[in-house]
Amino acid sequence: MNLIIERIWSMPNSKTFSVKPIKEMLAEEIKQGETWIDAFANESKVASITNDLNPNYDTNYHMDALEFFKMFSDNSIDGVLYDPPYSLRQVVECYKCIGVEVTQGTTQSSWRSRHIDEIKRILKPGGKAICFGWNSSGVGKVRGFELSRILLVPHGGSHNDTICTVEIKKLTKEEPQ
Repeated sequence: MNLIIERIWSMPNSKTFSVKPIKEMLAEEIKQGETWIDAFANESKVASITNDLNPNYDTNYHMDALEFFKMFSDNSIDGVLYDPPYSLRQVVECYKCIGVEVTQGTTQSSWRSRHIDEIKRILKPGGKAICFGWNSSGVGKVRGFELSRILLVPHGGSHNDTICTVEIKKLTKEEPQ
């Protein structure tokens, strides 16, 4: 598989999926009729099944992301959009704005690892994980994923870039096609 690396400048926006190059990438990667989920949807309607902890957003579910992922059966989802809060400060802001206690469990790196483990479990072989953040770690090779695309969106000035990775879950001997 050839790795596609793109770098496209864009103005910053807290609504990740409304940033023009990201919106265009999602339109290319998500095929009609596939089941996609988004555990941190906010206002986004890109995925077919949406979740956001904040009950003020019009999503299918309002639950903790880990519990949302656990609802799905093994190898049952075509694609996952993973756009969690990028920093500890953002996690704290998200939880506090809706009156949810910030705990050690929500502020440790294992918080993200538990999500990624669930993404691996629920994605079908050949399914895609599209991850967003300030790093390109995505789901990762150690979990059986192959990186197919990187979109780097620099926002200029003192704004951090948004790094988008598209990874494909490899077929394994235990999982049927």
